[in-house]
Amino acid sequence: MKYLIIMQIDPAVLEQLTADQQRQIQEGHGAFIAATKERGEFVATQALADPSQSKVVRSSGGRPEVTDGPFVESKEFMGGFYLLDVEDEARAVELAQQIPDANIPGLALELRPVMFSDLGEG
Repeated sequence: MKYLIIMQIDPAVLEQLTADQQRQIQEGHGAFIAATKERGEFVATQALADPSQSKVVRSSGGRPEVTDGPFVESKEFMGGFYLLDVEDEARAVELAQQIPDANIPGLALELRPVMFSDLGEG
Protein backbone atom coordinates (compact mmCIF):
# COMPACT_ATOMS: atom_id res chain seq x y z
CA MET A 1 0.00 0.00 0.00
CA LYS A 2 1.40 3.38 -0.97
CA TYR A 3 1.38 6.35 1.40
CA LEU A 4 2.28 9.95 0.73
CA ILE A 5 3.99 11.67 3.64
CA ILE A 6 3.62 15.41 3.08
CA MET A 7 6.12 17.64 4.87
CA GLN A 8 4.34 20.77 6.09
CA ILE A 9 6.84 23.60 6.50
CA ASP A 10 6.62 26.82 8.50
CA PRO A 11 9.38 29.16 7.26
CA ALA A 12 9.45 31.00 10.61
CA VAL A 13 10.33 27.74 12.35
CA LEU A 14 13.07 26.93 9.85
CA GLU A 15 14.60 30.41 10.22
CA GLN A 16 15.03 29.82 13.96
CA LEU A 17 16.93 26.53 13.63
CA THR A 18 20.57 26.52 14.62
CA ALA A 19 23.23 25.36 12.16
CA ASP A 20 23.51 22.13 14.16
CA GLN A 21 19.75 21.53 13.97
CA GLN A 22 19.80 22.16 10.21
CA ARG A 23 22.65 19.67 9.81
CA GLN A 24 20.79 17.08 11.91
CA ILE A 25 17.70 17.48 9.71
CA GLN A 26 19.72 17.11 6.52
CA GLU A 27 21.57 14.05 7.79
CA GLY A 28 18.35 12.61 9.21
CA HIS A 29 16.60 12.83 5.85
CA GLY A 30 19.60 11.18 4.18
CA ALA A 31 19.51 8.33 6.70
CA PHE A 32 15.73 7.97 6.30
CA ILE A 33 16.04 7.72 2.51
CA ALA A 34 18.85 5.16 2.76
CA ALA A 35 16.97 3.01 5.29
CA THR A 36 13.67 2.97 3.39
CA LYS A 37 15.49 2.19 0.13
CA GLU A 38 17.30 -0.70 1.83
CA ARG A 39 13.97 -2.12 3.05
CA GLY A 40 12.31 -1.68 -0.35
CA GLU A 41 9.76 0.82 1.02
CA PHE A 42 11.07 3.92 -0.77
CA VAL A 43 9.31 4.97 -3.98
CA ALA A 44 10.18 8.66 -4.39
CA THR A 45 10.83 11.97 -2.69
CA GLN A 46 10.75 15.56 -3.89
CA ALA A 47 11.60 18.85 -2.19
CA LEU A 48 9.62 21.83 -3.41
CA ALA A 49 10.57 25.47 -3.87
CA ASP A 50 9.09 28.19 -1.70
CA PRO A 51 5.47 29.06 -2.62
CA SER A 52 6.59 32.54 -3.66
CA GLN A 53 7.95 30.87 -6.78
CA SER A 54 4.68 29.13 -7.66
CA LYS A 55 2.04 29.87 -10.28
CA VAL A 56 -1.63 29.19 -9.76
CA VAL A 57 -3.95 28.21 -12.61
CA ARG A 58 -7.66 28.50 -11.88
CA SER A 59 -10.85 29.17 -13.74
CA SER A 60 -11.83 32.79 -14.20
CA GLY A 61 -14.84 33.53 -16.35
CA GLY A 62 -14.85 30.00 -17.74
CA ARG A 63 -11.22 29.99 -18.85
CA PRO A 64 -7.90 29.28 -17.14
CA GLU A 65 -6.15 32.25 -15.56
CA VAL A 66 -2.54 32.17 -14.30
CA THR A 67 -1.46 34.17 -11.25
CA ASP A 68 1.66 34.33 -9.11
CA GLY A 69 1.99 33.09 -5.57
CA PRO A 70 0.52 30.46 -3.32
CA PHE A 71 -3.00 29.11 -3.70
CA VAL A 72 -4.08 30.20 -0.22
CA GLU A 73 -2.62 32.48 2.39
CA SER A 74 -1.05 30.30 5.03
CA LYS A 75 1.97 30.36 7.28
CA GLU A 76 2.63 26.69 6.45
CA PHE A 77 3.16 25.15 3.04
CA MET A 78 3.95 21.80 1.45
CA GLY A 79 7.75 21.69 1.43
CA GLY A 80 8.09 18.25 -0.09
CA PHE A 81 7.01 14.66 0.22
CA TYR A 82 7.98 11.05 0.49
CA LEU A 83 6.10 8.37 -1.41
CA LEU A 84 6.47 5.02 0.34
CA ASP A 85 5.18 1.53 -0.37
CA VAL A 86 4.51 -0.12 2.98
CA GLU A 87 2.63 -3.01 4.51
CA ASP A 88 -0.06 -0.92 6.20
CA GLU A 89 -0.94 2.40 7.82
CA ALA A 90 0.78 1.47 11.06
CA ARG A 91 4.08 1.10 9.20
CA ALA A 92 3.54 4.45 7.42
CA VAL A 93 3.00 6.12 10.81
CA GLU A 94 6.08 4.38 12.24
CA LEU A 95 8.20 5.65 9.35
CA ALA A 96 6.78 9.18 9.53
CA GLN A 97 7.86 9.33 13.17
CA GLN A 98 11.44 8.65 12.01
CA ILE A 99 11.55 11.71 9.73
CA PRO A 100 13.53 14.48 11.47
CA ASP A 101 10.74 17.03 11.00
CA ALA A 102 8.58 14.99 13.42
CA ASN A 103 10.83 16.12 16.27
CA ILE A 104 10.70 19.85 15.56
CA PRO A 105 7.88 21.86 17.16
CA GLY A 106 6.05 23.86 14.49
CA LEU A 107 6.65 21.40 11.64
CA ALA A 108 4.22 18.63 10.69
CA LEU A 109 3.93 15.51 8.58
CA GLU A 110 0.63 14.60 6.95
CA LEU A 111 0.05 10.99 5.87
CA ARG A 112 -2.37 10.09 3.10
CA PRO A 113 -3.06 6.74 1.48
CA VAL A 114 -2.58 6.80 -2.28
CA MET A 115 -5.79 5.88 -4.11
CA PHE A 116 -4.32 5.77 -7.64
CA SER A 117 -0.77 5.83 -8.92
CA ASP A 118 0.88 6.01 -12.32
CA LEU A 119 4.59 6.62 -11.96
CA GLY A 120 5.19 6.69 -15.70
CA GLU A 121 7.05 3.39 -15.81
CA GLY A 122 6.78 1.34 -18.95
